[in-house]
Amino acid sequence: MTLSKRAAWFLVLVGVWSWVIWPTFLRNIWKDPRAWHDGPTGFFLVHLVLTVVSLAIGTAVAWLGARGLLRARADARGPESTGEPDRDLVDSTR
Repeated sequence: MTLSKRAAWFLVLVGVWSWVIWPTFLRNIWKDPRAWHDGPTGFFLVHLVLTVVSLAIGTAVAWLGARGLLRARADARGPESTGEPDRDLVDSTR
C-alpha cells in the first residue's frame, strides 16, 4: 500500500501531537492530589497506562508516516534510489 504525501504528513503530525499532549497530561495527573496516597493510586496508574499506550500508538503512527514520506521521496528520485531493480528491465529480460 502506498500513502499519499498528505496522509503521511498527517500521520507524522498525529504522532508529534501525541508526544506533545500526553506527557503534559501525565505531569498534570502527577500533581493531582488523587494520584498519591501512600504511593500511587489506581487513579494515577490508570492514567499512566493510558499515557504509555497512547505514546506507543503515537510513535507507531509517526513511524508509518515517516516511512511513507521516505518512500515518496525515493519514488520521486527514481528506481535506482529505492534499491529495487527497475521493473522494466526485469520484465524485458524474460
